[in-house]
Amino acid sequence: METLTEQRKDNRNIVSWPVSVWIPEANRFFNGRSCNISKTGVFITLPVTAPIRSGQVVELNFPRTEALAKEKGQFARIKTGKVVRVDRKNLLESAEIGVGIAFQ
Repeated sequence: METLTEQRKDNRNIVSWPVSVWIPEANRFFNGRSCNISKTGVFITLPVTAPIRSGQVVELNFPRTEALAKEKGQFARIKTGKVVRVDRKNLLESAEIGVGIAFQ
């Protein structure tokens, strides 16, 4: 049995936002959902077909509502991050993989 040590530095907030992840090696976006987020990172779910691995640098696009986009001047919040964890334990149940990403 594997023991995990908590490595988070900031509190996480549970959210369920749509997110698009640009994976350079695949030369395309994969759509998923955020599960929780903090100042330093995010945990998201992606389809099982996403070719993602630990150590990859990806771009995250969090779409904004039209009202917020007008206020902020952009239709998406874009962040770059490094994949620090890929969790495939719910693969058969939901056809999704969990991905932990540390913001850069």
